[in-house]
Amino acid sequence: MRAVLDERQLEALLAEIFPQVAGDFDVERLTEDGIVLRLRIGEKHLRPGGTVSGPSIFTLADCAMYLAVMSRIGAEALTVTTNCAIDFMRKPAAGRDLLCELRLLKLGRVLAVGDGLVFSAGEPAPVARASLTYSIPPKQ
Repeated sequence: MRAVLDERQLEALLAEIFPQVAGDFDVERLTEDGIVLRLRIGEKHLRPGGTVSGPSIFTLADCAMYLAVMSRIGAEALTVTTNCAIDFMRKPAAGRDLLCELRLLKLGRVLAVGDGLVFSAGEPAPVARASLTYSIPPKQ
């Protein structure tokens, strides 16, 4: 699966389509079969007790899948999440950004399926695993 958009183009696309969250993310790199996306953790991502909230982890996995698909098919803004399941496995390390390493398992004409592991930066054990399916709009 060859990329048609690079890291900077993906960040620009995110800023255009989702400006409300774009500043929270950095595209670390494109991989042979996916993407590594960083969520810069700030106060707004924390829940009581000081850990990263589940919705923030979901947003990271969802944005990673969105950008991985966009990197392969180009800017198709109406590509949407049709399913997401997340296993929260351990508490993220305090004060560290989160990274989602997402692999595209299938990229078809109408559906894309991906699997992501979420890590605290610098930690070897994942804090969450996400399985996502996206619907790709038909070509006009």
